[in-house]
Amino acid sequence: MGALHEGHTALIRRARRLAGTKGRVVVSIFVNPKQFGPSEDFSRYPRPFSQDRDLCESEGVDLLFHPSVEEIYEENTSVTVTEKSLSSGLCGFSRPGHFDGVCTVVDILFNVIRPDIAVFGEKDWQQLAVIRRMVRDLKMQVKIQGHPTVREEDGLALSSRNRLLLPGERLMAPRIYQALQGAAMESEVVPAIGVIKRRLGRDLAAIPGAEIDYVEIVDEATLAPLKKISFGVRARALVSVHFGSVRLIDNLPMKFNG
Repeated sequence: MGALHEGHTALIRRARRLAGTKGRVVVSIFVNPKQFGPSEDFSRYPRPFSQDRDLCESEGVDLLFHPSVEEIYEENTSVTVTEKSLSSGLCGFSRPGHFDGVCTVVDILFNVIRPDIAVFGEKDWQQLAVIRRMVRDLKMQVKIQGHPTVREEDGLALSSRNRLLLPGERLMAPRIYQALQGAAMESEVVPAIGVIKRRLGRDLAAIPGAEIDYVEIVDEATLAPLKKISFGVRARALVSVHFGSVRLIDNLPMKFNG
């Protein structure tokens, strides 16, 4: 959705490697009104398009697709793409309709651009899982590639929303990642999901100015909350934290041995 940063640069460079010398890299920039809730400020979302265009040019992007809302959505548009399982909890619970907007616009972008491969960041793990499910279920002819979360030097996951944090909030925000790191290390020696989840929640609640939206340890493929360790299931902790009106998400895999 624009306001590009080093995380997006990493996606572009990954796409270039996947495309090879004969392929083309396309970047779409579109602040999608359909994925903002009624209490979320669509107008406040940063839109530094000239900077975004310069970054894309410096990275050798072959095509920058920057449509208007009117070009994406018809005046009387009446079709929405809805995923009914993976999108119901986590961010989907606190942001009703968000993933309908995500799935709908990604479907439209895929139809317009017709990519062979699409690269998405792992920072929004739920979004990545939902898009993978949509592509699978609708038999879309595109391969989805995830790219590891890119972080600031202090560990904060890169996000366009970080620039909206007040100085004191920005100082505290890296503690989200520190809490996740602690949980990941503890998961290697404490074979109890409930214990790790409670301690992670306490660590996040102790961050000054932070308000927890959710803390979950889930099956990273189905996003189903895990109560116990199951053989062959890959666990991942997903968290969402508010600093004032700024909502930050992050996640890390858990390494339960059991």
